[in-house]
Amino acid sequence: MILPKTLPEKLYDLFIRSIGLILFIILWEAAPRLGLVKATYLSPPTSVFRALYLLAYRGELARHFFISLQRVVVGLSVSVAVGVVLGLLTGYFKSLERITNLLFQSFRQMSAFALFPVFILLFGLGELSKTIIIFWASLWPVLLNTSSGVKNVDKVLIRSAKSMGASKGYIFLQIIIPAAAPEIFTGIRLGGSYCVMAVVAAEMIGASSGLGYLVMYSEETFNIPEMYGGIVALAVLGIGLNYVLHAVEKLFTSWKEDIHE
Repeated sequence: MILPKTLPEKLYDLFIRSIGLILFIILWEAAPRLGLVKATYLSPPTSVFRALYLLAYRGELARHFFISLQRVVVGLSVSVAVGVVLGLLTGYFKSLERITNLLFQSFRQMSAFALFPVFILLFGLGELSKTIIIFWASLWPVLLNTSSGVKNVDKVLIRSAKSMGASKGYIFLQIIIPAAAPEIFTGIRLGGSYCVMAVVAAEMIGASSGLGYLVMYSEETFNIPEMYGGIVALAVLGIGLNYVLHAVEKLFTSWKEDIHE
């Protein structure tokens, strides 16, 4: 049985994992201060955090952040719904997988950024085209990881269930899906990271709000501290999304921890 960590142990573990980030911030602050790079092009963290504070004080940071978050959540939710269903079907039915494999692999290689002009032509510059580019970018890791997870389920488990008279529906719902869950959630977390990258591209073209727009607008007006502030906010968005997805994964795959205890 693994004992839970005490508070001092958790703080020490957090400190150890943060050393690399702390050193990076120190180096980032020192480089422009020592004249190694021009502060005009690389604002030190103190200036960036001051810009973030001013953005937050004016209410702009929260507005841009939650607009981007909304777009990411909508796009990822649709990709998870479609990707998991298609992945389960193609992983379970071999004939369907053979028919669709080349098609899906071809679509997977089509960058969402390259297809963005197509989405704009078909769906305009509104929210729909932004949602679709986020959906497209995050769909394929979800779909392909789900399909792979289903195909890699231990055949011994399936044969054992069949030998005890379990129905196909029971095997699919109670054995295959739980066994494939770790790979499914890996695909969802990958899709989440792709969502954050896609929302930046979507908001840099034909948008008037969102963190991607904030970064682009700040660069165009040469407000460099705000530009880096937008980049930092995007990193926080990505880290926060990954943390939430990881927590959801632990909730649905807690049986893995129970096995190792």
